[in-house]
Amino acid sequence: MTISFLGFEKFSTKINLLGNVNLKTVILEEQKETLDAVVVTAKRPTVKRLVDRLVFNVENSTLSNSNVLDVLKHTPGVIVRDGSISVKNTPPVVYINDRRVHLSADEVQQLLEGTPANNIKSIEVITNPPAKYDAEGGAVLNIKTSKNIIAGYHGSVFGSYNQGFQFPKYALGTSHFFKSQKLTAYINYNISPRKDFRNNFEDINFIENNNTVSSWETDYNRDRESANQNITGTINYDFNDKNSLNFSANTLIAPRANSKTSVNSLTEVFGASKVLDSSFRTLNNLVSEKFNLAFSLGYIHKFEREDEQISIDLHHTSYDFSEFQNVDTDYFLPEVSSPFRENRFQTFSSQNIQLTTGQIDYVLPSDNGSVFEAGIKAVSINSDNVLDQFLFNNGNREEDINNSDIFIYDEKNYAGYVSYEKDWEQWSLKAGLRVERTETKGESLLSNSINTNNYTNLFPSFYVLNRLKNDDEIYLSYNKRIYRPRYRELNPFKYYLNDNAYITGDPGLLPEIDDSFILGYTINSTYTFELYYRYEKNPTLELPIQDNENRLLKNVFTNIDHNESYGLDFTTYTGITKSWNLYVLSSLFYYENNFFAVGTNNELVSNERWSVYANVINYFSFLEDNSLTADIGVDYISSLFLGPSEISGRLGVDINVNKTFWNNRASLNIGVRDLFNTRNFTQTTKYLNQDWFVDSNMENRLLVVGFNYKFGNYRLNVKKDDIELIERDRLEKE
Repeated sequence: MTISFLGFEKFSTKINLLGNVNLKTVILEEQKETLDAVVVTAKRPTVKRLVDRLVFNVENSTLSNSNVLDVLKHTPGVIVRDGSISVKNTPPVVYINDRRVHLSADEVQQLLEGTPANNIKSIEVITNPPAKYDAEGGAVLNIKTSKNIIAGYHGSVFGSYNQGFQFPKYALGTSHFFKSQKLTAYINYNISPRKDFRNNFEDINFIENNNTVSSWETDYNRDRESANQNITGTINYDFNDKNSLNFSANTLIAPRANSKTSVNSLTEVFGASKVLDSSFRTLNNLVSEKFNLAFSLGYIHKFEREDEQISIDLHHTSYDFSEFQNVDTDYFLPEVSSPFRENRFQTFSSQNIQLTTGQIDYVLPSDNGSVFEAGIKAVSINSDNVLDQFLFNNGNREEDINNSDIFIYDEKNYAGYVSYEKDWEQWSLKAGLRVERTETKGESLLSNSINTNNYTNLFPSFYVLNRLKNDDEIYLSYNKRIYRPRYRELNPFKYYLNDNAYITGDPGLLPEIDDSFILGYTINSTYTFELYYRYEKNPTLELPIQDNENRLLKNVFTNIDHNESYGLDFTTYTGITKSWNLYVLSSLFYYENNFFAVGTNNELVSNERWSVYANVINYFSFLEDNSLTADIGVDYISSLFLGPSEISGRLGVDINVNKTFWNNRASLNIGVRDLFNTRNFTQTTKYLNQDWFVDSNMENRLLVVGFNYKFGNYRLNVKKDDIELIERDRLEKE
């Protein structure tokens, strides 16, 4: 006789049918399937279009052995260039698992560069974000992490070495993951000791009555040292199938001992006849310290109806930054080695920001395939800023009370939204409306002035997608966005960089309101063409101004009239052969900005330019197991306008080779960025009585070596039937 049941070992015994037989209780032993190893073959990343976003799936792909910043470099529609990330020519807002990252652009880049990509499932590129997301900012990059189903522990260690023509840069980190039946925990730590060099040649012509009366030529050299540390962690606890609690932390620490900047510049002053009149040398030594601590707590309750849920999220960011600089300037006459005048000043500045948010979101699906979403959010921001400047008189340090100030800024935001989405066989539709109320107050103790601004805005969004035959798709989207002024842009301090240059903000800045349209067509799920149009009202611009009368260089944050841009983008991610894949992103776009010339009778100045951007990356795989890969990328951008300045075109070539070994536990990559050292650029500002030229040279060409080793529970001992493979910004102080 044989007894069997699915998932249990078979029970067999011989019996004698001549008489009664008592088998007593038969206990079946659970059947186990032992898998010696699960081998995941690296595949090409895939792209999927949803009604409101593009999803770039990278899990277990050839990009999994890199870092998240490298993944973004290969993500359709995303441009990573000159240390910045942009989508449709604007900086995006970064989210991780639908939680906003409250970091400045530089801090976000450091975080992504120090985070391994082997825990990343997909990158969602949301060019026109729906009502659920904050109306603040441009496009959204939502980084989705993998939902690991493997119980136990595993981790990795990783490091990189980058060598420029002047200084080396290092990165070292480790990540750890643990999962039990109810608890999931993840932590990542990385440190990035580095030193960067920059050289500028600057030429300024001071103009009076349409004639050049003086010219300054400056040789500027800057060394910047840092050793930033990032610690990110997540703990998720599932009480049951319906309730879960999540805690996450994201911390950036930049200790004072390793955060130093040294500037050595020599300026030669020429008269109208180009004869050397005098010169001055400036030494600026700066040390800083930064702590950016962000904590989030989230609770999710799932109802009996499938996909119906309510979530509650709390977040707090504590940002503390301080900086001390010492500036010495010596003035010389031609062919005289001793200075005829010396000047020295010191500044101490600090910024403390406390940001707290609370949010509730509700999702209600219906039986007809539609989804209704609604939510509310409240934000409280307090920013305290201090600037103390000191002058030296006969060697005695004295406070410069005319350039010392305390600026206190408070902001409250209240938001609510509704959204509706419906899918049919060939059509998808989504529409939403978000309302936000903002109340701001800025107080300067030096000027004894208070600026308040209260406003309410509506932010509609609309999306429609039609799936045609042969995997073709056509889609249309629209939304309205807002850019609130950054804290440093509101700060009225005159922060002097040397005797003749300073940066200042304006507490009366208005928010920028954007309207954005996109019309796209995808052929065979492979080739995508997008037409876009964007109009920006009252954008904030850091406007460089040369004061011809007082021989000063000012960088002033101001609202300009408007920006307007439109263009045609083309992207594809396709296979040429079995071992050769191709990614192409190209853009032909028109950009126009209109600004008032501050200091020149506020005349309206207009700049316009058609520009071209192209990025072509070839991916190659070698060997039978595809354990050896290489990619060669070429990117080019023609000249374009950035505010009042024209930025020259540039071309770059990157090469990278990656080898995995030890059963895919380890990987080694070697590459060269900017192979021909052609990514340096010039910046020309020339309008009315402004004439300013800068030629920048940085360590763009880098030899890159990276290593990654994974350890822990990569072998499974589970039932076969259970195996399932599941595919902070405004804080700026420079």
